[in-house]
Amino acid sequence: MKIFCGIDWAESHHDIALVDEDGELPAKRRIADDAAGYRLLLDLLAEHGDCSETLIPVAIETSRGPPVAVLRTGDRKLFAISPLAAARYRDRHGVSRKKSDPGDALVLANILRTDMPMHRPLPADSDQSRAVTVLARAQQDAVWNRQQFGNQIRSLLREYYPAALEAFQTKAGGLARPDARTLLVAAPTPARAAKLSLAQLRAALKRAGRTRGVDAEAERLRDLLRSEHPRHPKAVEDAFGHQLLALLKQFEAACQVGDDLAQAVETAFREHPDAEIYLSFPGLGVQLAARVLAEIGDDRTRFADARGLKAYAGSAPITRASGKKSYVGRRTAKNDRLMHAGFLWAFSSLRASPDADAHYRRRRDHGDWHAAAQRNLLNRLLGQLFHCLQNRRPFDEQLAFAVPQRPASAVAA
Repeated sequence: MKIFCGIDWAESHHDIALVDEDGELPAKRRIADDAAGYRLLLDLLAEHGDCSETLIPVAIETSRGPPVAVLRTGDRKLFAISPLAAARYRDRHGVSRKKSDPGDALVLANILRTDMPMHRPLPADSDQSRAVTVLARAQQDAVWNRQQFGNQIRSLLREYYPAALEAFQTKAGGLARPDARTLLVAAPTPARAAKLSLAQLRAALKRAGRTRGVDAEAERLRDLLRSEHPRHPKAVEDAFGHQLLALLKQFEAACQVGDDLAQAVETAFREHPDAEIYLSFPGLGVQLAARVLAEIGDDRTRFADARGLKAYAGSAPITRASGKKSYVGRRTAKNDRLMHAGFLWAFSSLRASPDADAHYRRRRDHGDWHAAAQRNLLNRLLGQLFHCLQNRRPFDEQLAFAVPQRPASAVAA
């Protein structure tokens, strides 16, 4: 008798339900979130026929965490069911809208019993790929945190210190530049900034790591910081300065974390066997390529064809049709991290690849807005990436953007 397992996970405990192919419940149990609890889980599965030849499939509402790590052994099929999908299945078992943890575990087990072919198991990614996933997502979060702190500092400077914004907002990196952070720490208020001498400004720039054009930059900063702007009373200005220093401590930590994780990402990514294929694509540097690899993985059987990858990324349009009505629009159910990296990839490829830029321009001339044209370009690039990964070959721009030739009969007509 075939057995299916459903696990409703929580922070301190997990509910387990085993269902056979007839819908009967041969076992259920609650385990603690510790090593002893996971041993009970494996023993319970073994009691009902779980072995290396016949591994019991498991459904759970998450794709990460200790339960997934414990169960992800051998060729076991592990299904991460969306909580939204599980909620829809719950309504099939009753209209009272009652809910409980053991009941949710039973619902998850029944999803596999009735509709397992309709759900996709977790991909069998290598340990290298999963390590890149951890680091790339952490680095992406660090960049977002850094941007958030930078936006807060920018908003604060607009209130009382516009000269600092004028000094750095036009430079690459903006307020995240080391010289900008060093100067703001040395002079958190306009009054203190106006008193800085050329020697002090030169010293601050050198502490930030600048080695070229120090004298010219120091003179530029002195003129900007001593220019006239509306000022708050001294007490209010000093209060703003204390707030700025507090934000700068968090900003400095976020910048350092982002840099450290970027180095770790580069090391892990370059050790992956698919790294050269990713880096052969226009617009993909190490960090961006690592983010794409992190979300796609290296399981070649994860997507049956390129259309599956495009739908997963959200670049392929979705059609809603009913009767005489039909609507084609952008896909909202997608991997948001992959779509974010994809938009950056498509945008950066415009400079790196003349053919990618020409494809984008054709879509704009066709009537697409900027976002739609970028999404179409990303769709094309993802199709080429799928082909290159499946065939273990680098990107070839002439083949990727080749215009299909019309048949001779069609030309003659």
